[in-house]
Amino acid sequence: MARLAPEEIGLHSVRPKAGSRHSRKRVGRGAGSGFGKTSGRGEKGAGARSGNKRKPGYEGGQNPIHMRTRKLRGPHHKMSMPFENFRTHTQPVNVADLEERFKAGDEVTPESLKAAGLAKRRHPVKVLARGELTKKLTVRAHAFSGAAREKIEKAGGTAEVISG
Repeated sequence: MARLAPEEIGLHSVRPKAGSRHSRKRVGRGAGSGFGKTSGRGEKGAGARSGNKRKPGYEGGQNPIHMRTRKLRGPHHKMSMPFENFRTHTQPVNVADLEERFKAGDEVTPESLKAAGLAKRRHPVKVLARGELTKKLTVRAHAFSGAAREKIEKAGGTAEVISG
């Protein structure tokens, strides 16, 4: 039985997946379009007017959530203001990365991690335990997970916490 030649595949034959692309909604183009007359804005009121922007967090006159929830004293308490960013940031470096990028006997510091392309951001470095370590390394970082410290010490190295 003769097989049909497959269609030639190339940039000229690449198409978006069926149903993945939609045409732009054209409002105010007559009753038959489904978005004629008021153009999907309903009747009257601020929402129907041009230039309307509702404030973020505005709940139509209902007491907004940032006023309904409790506030605890002190600026550094995680729940003192419930919608602000109080998360502490660290950048993770895994033990497997240390195994891959450093030689036995090396001293690993945030500066050497940056030079190795691991800890590029300005956040404190935390060493995590994913992977295995066979080399003896002196690792200086801002934080260690318990398992990472264990793996470093099991391989004969030392894990030293630095501040700042």
